[in-house]
Amino acid sequence: MTDPFAALAGYPRLLIVSDVDSTFIGQEVIELVARRAGTEEEVAAVTEAAMRGELDFAASLRARVATLAGLPARVLDEVRADVTLTPGVHELLAWAAEEGHAVALVSGGFHEIVDPIAHSLGIRYVRANRLAVADGRFTGEVSGPIIDAAGKAVALRQFAAREDIPLGATIAIGDGANDLDMMALAGLSVAFAAKPVVAQSADIALPGPRIDDLVPLLRLARG
Repeated sequence: MTDPFAALAGYPRLLIVSDVDSTFIGQEVIELVARRAGTEEEVAAVTEAAMRGELDFAASLRARVATLAGLPARVLDEVRADVTLTPGVHELLAWAAEEGHAVALVSGGFHEIVDPIAHSLGIRYVRANRLAVADGRFTGEVSGPIIDAAGKAVALRQFAAREDIPLGATIAIGDGANDLDMMALAGLSVAFAAKPVVAQSADIALPGPRIDDLVPLLRLARG
């Protein structure tokens, strides 16, 4: 059996790119927002189907965001307070900093939530969607291009180029079908507490709950 870590051993620096919702954090942000709109159950069902690969991600995101129309944008302050980091995030980041590796976040969720998290943790690279707002309320639309599976792969490629890190030295971590493109592009793909379609496609699968379970595996592989 081929060692999935073998190729990483030859690179001095790595780029770790992680999905956010249900990977880097313990929640699906769209569902936290939808709870305030009274549409959480409907939105959660669509999210689950999209993460299993049963629905087109961009179309499913538009449908879910449409249920938020008219909701005051200030609810994002409450949502931020509800978000918790996945166990082991701080340990993973500490190891990456100690070894000189780069870390980035890519999300089908929203900059409004992901950016403060990244800033607080010293993560420079973030790619996510934005919620359109008018007169202090959500319009029910996404502002700008939707970050779907293809968008995540583009982000990984761009972040690697900015850090002058070859694609073979990148690690992509995800849990849903919209992570598959970036995982296929990366040197090592890691399914974390993932849907079956993702776990079956990844180089390695970690069941959770700790995301830093990846660290001892990388230490062992890199000597």
